[in-house]
Amino acid sequence: MTKHVISPQIGILGDTYACDCGVLIAGRMTAELHAAENDLCSSCLGSAEEELAPGLTRGCPACAATGRRKEQITWQLAYAEAEELITMTVVRGIVAGYDGPFRLSEIADTVRTGLGLPTGRLPVGPRVRDLLLQLQAAGEITMLSAPDELVGTDKVLYRDPQWQRARTLGL
Repeated sequence: MTKHVISPQIGILGDTYACDCGVLIAGRMTAELHAAENDLCSSCLGSAEEELAPGLTRGCPACAATGRRKEQITWQLAYAEAEELITMTVVRGIVAGYDGPFRLSEIADTVRTGLGLPTGRLPVGPRVRDLLLQLQAAGEITMLSAPDELVGTDKVLYRDPQWQRARTLGL
């Protein structure tokens, strides 16, 4: 059995990747295709790691740090199902019940309980986070949390961010 793990080649011009099977690959899309053809995660290219910043890695969230395509597809399908069940209307309705600050975990737990979803059934937290960020971008809520960690020079990590409904001005 040929081993396939694809890694970027540093020092070579352009987006160039090399696979453990000996193939040199030009371009990210071609590398993703090679990964998919060989049952590897097309996000991490089979490495099972995501590089957040130079020198800082974590397990790939797209494939549950397995490097395999099956787990990546399973997660994508579960997220698509979560998108159907967990709508903006559901999250907006829960947020409307809070007069003060609330955390991502509180909203996610309320959604999970309200929809009767068992833990681990769907990626409730990531879906709720995405909707809360949309509400934030629309100015309906304001983030109160400071980042838990600075990653590199341009990324920050929030473990359980806190928001509050935006105050409306009575003019």
